[in-house]
Amino acid sequence: MSRKNQYPRPQFVRSQWKNLNGTWEFAFDDADRGIEEKWYETGKHLDREIQVPFVYQCELSGINDQTPHDIVWYKKRFSVEKPEEGKELLLHFEAVDYEAVVYVNGQQAGKHTGGYTPFAVNMTPYLVEGEQEITVRVYDSHTDELIPRGKQFWDGDSRSIWYTNSTGIWQTVWLEWVPKKRLEGVRVTSLYDQGKVQMQCEGTGVCQGDCLHYQIRLKDKVLAEGSQVWLRDTLNFSVDIINGRIFNTNYHEPGISWTPEHPVLLDVELEVRKENGQTTDRVQSYFGFRKVHTEHGMVYLNNRPYYQKLVLDQGYWPQGLLTAPDDEALVKDIEIAKAMGFNGCRKHQKVEEARFLYWADKLGFLVWGECAAATMYDRKAVNRTLKDWSEIMERDYNHPCIVTWVPVNESWGVPDIQRDKQQQSFSETMYHYLHAVDNTRLVISNDGWNMTVTDICAIHNYSHGQKDEAEKYEEYKEMLATTENLITQPPTCWDIYAKGYSHQGAPVLLTEFGGIGFKVSEQKGWGYSSVNSAEEFLEDYRRIMDAVYASKGLWGYCYTQLTDVEQEINGLVTYERKPKCDLEEIKKINDRYHRNRIG
Repeated sequence: MSRKNQYPRPQFVRSQWKNLNGTWEFAFDDADRGIEEKWYETGKHLDREIQVPFVYQCELSGINDQTPHDIVWYKKRFSVEKPEEGKELLLHFEAVDYEAVVYVNGQQAGKHTGGYTPFAVNMTPYLVEGEQEITVRVYDSHTDELIPRGKQFWDGDSRSIWYTNSTGIWQTVWLEWVPKKRLEGVRVTSLYDQGKVQMQCEGTGVCQGDCLHYQIRLKDKVLAEGSQVWLRDTLNFSVDIINGRIFNTNYHEPGISWTPEHPVLLDVELEVRKENGQTTDRVQSYFGFRKVHTEHGMVYLNNRPYYQKLVLDQGYWPQGLLTAPDDEALVKDIEIAKAMGFNGCRKHQKVEEARFLYWADKLGFLVWGECAAATMYDRKAVNRTLKDWSEIMERDYNHPCIVTWVPVNESWGVPDIQRDKQQQSFSETMYHYLHAVDNTRLVISNDGWNMTVTDICAIHNYSHGQKDEAEKYEEYKEMLATTENLITQPPTCWDIYAKGYSHQGAPVLLTEFGGIGFKVSEQKGWGYSSVNSAEEFLEDYRRIMDAVYASKGLWGYCYTQLTDVEQEINGLVTYERKPKCDLEEIKKINDRYHRNRIG
């Protein structure tokens, strides 16, 4: 499952594409001379090499230099088949951190701002005879506090909760040959209670008389098939996939509904056809038929109470930092979590690559999607964050694994939200904006504390103490015991709700806790408590989970965390994904509690 062979956008697949990962020329530009000296011109060489898609700060890039360099350049030469008549050649970047300017054969062809979302450049007008040349200039200020950087540290060696910075191309670069008359995008929305799906399709180059042909399949069985005529460049129609089909009259699991236990995926084939029936574009996609909502103080999945057992996942790897070494690494993280009895993860301060979400869809793993935060509040940071979120939802809308959006974490970027009306307005705006664009998922206004309007009351509490601190542990159990205690006994100096807001019956989940520190080698690091052996590790995990499971107010949790990350040694497995204890024993602790009653 090498990065060379795996389609980078599994929700929207075409057959004609080419991967450009591998060796590129590379250069640092600390003096910012590149534009003046026209490094983007054809024939000019850069003085280093780098392995794309790995950032220069990591080992897999071949450079492994953690020194801050705000401006870097990339260059790639290759031969490529020119698009035939009626087609175009697109150059895709899945993610470049942070500001990218793209040149094709010496001419500026496009640019993008945002470190976690994809963009594309139409190469067709810039193609030349013979070899093609791509040049990319990236600017990533290490001192700009208004960039949504998440856990990336801005000051030398990583420390505390901050990790090594990432600059430049960190996800796949690839080419795609597309028809001028084509499908530009598709959103599939489950109308679960009606037994239907809503299809919203965007076209490019389509005209009246053209049609969109669709087919929805469950494995080899066709559930629905038909055509819609393009009257403009947007089609919006519903498709019945349940009613009138005897074999689907019960579509709860394990029928055609998607759940972590039964991750059923329905395949979609879409074709753009001319009036004469000729197919100009064909796209393969998929979706999961599912519904998420809250009721009676509980999260429901497919109209049934569903207790979420999540694990915090930072999405870092020792050799690749933000970039997984390969597809196997993405799969392994999900399989390790499921092997311990978790049914999902909260991706923390990172937008994970689309292939992780594909595997979460396929293997059955809930995901809470989170965006990297800026460190300060400012109009520029607000606008950058809104832009990021619009692109995140555009890319990830169809993934059934994502059940919750987390736009703000622990008041990052909104440090005065407890009393500041403007920062509270930002939190509320993000809540309503995400729901306005996507009403299929839950939204948390500020994960941890100082919440405003929110679908889940998400509380962080690391005050369980060491195993010999009995009084502190009893206080911890008391704080978790009931809904009232959870809301009125905050573990920090910040209130659970910001001033002017209160609990309105939202489900209460403990969304960060634990973080047991256990050093299994000679690395230095820290955790929220500490143990010295695998036996003590299991004992302390059981102690903490006893308090969680004894609560009559909690309806789910997210344990900190899946893996060690650099100086944090509070993972359930090491940074290299080696178990710190018998994972089956962790699973036994997690599995002993099943809560599906209505509160």
